[in-house]
Amino acid sequence: MEKTVVLRNILENRRSTFPKSYKSGNIDAEILKEILASAEFTPSHKRTRPWRFTIFENEEKKQLGAHLAALYKSTTPPQLFLEKKYLDISDKIEKAAAIITISVNFSNLVPEWEEIAATAMAVQNMYLTASAHDIGCYWSTPKMAAQLTDFLSLKDSQRCLGLFYLGLIEENSKQ
Repeated sequence: MEKTVVLRNILENRRSTFPKSYKSGNIDAEILKEILASAEFTPSHKRTRPWRFTIFENEEKKQLGAHLAALYKSTTPPQLFLEKKYLDISDKIEKAAAIITISVNFSNLVPEWEEIAATAMAVQNMYLTASAHDIGCYWSTPKMAAQLTDFLSLKDSQRCLGLFYLGLIEENSKQ
């Protein structure tokens, strides 16, 4: 098949697939490694390679879910707190086979927006690679992501931009 046809097919079929559509099971380690490796092909001005990714699976993923739920509970005023949202945080995390935190490292060599853009392009590469493997994924940008600095041991020059959920999906559950 011609490369442009393959590329177009992947681009046209890339979708955000949410954890409610994931089926149980783990993503093959080699596929997960390939998804992450695809980010390395992203261009960045002055080759700063500003993206930083941390993979959470199994027990670490549960710890991330518990931390996010605790953040929601501790930072939400009582009159705005929703028990359903609190429980949904851990549920979404549990349904995902893996979660990758998306962070950016600001080098001070180029404008911040360029490094955020490069990081977003790296995530798009991961999106496309996951889609090519029929792995469901989506980039979530909860307000709490900005509060993961200590949990992720980020430096002052780094900021978490969100979470990249990954999970196995049934062919007919693509959204």
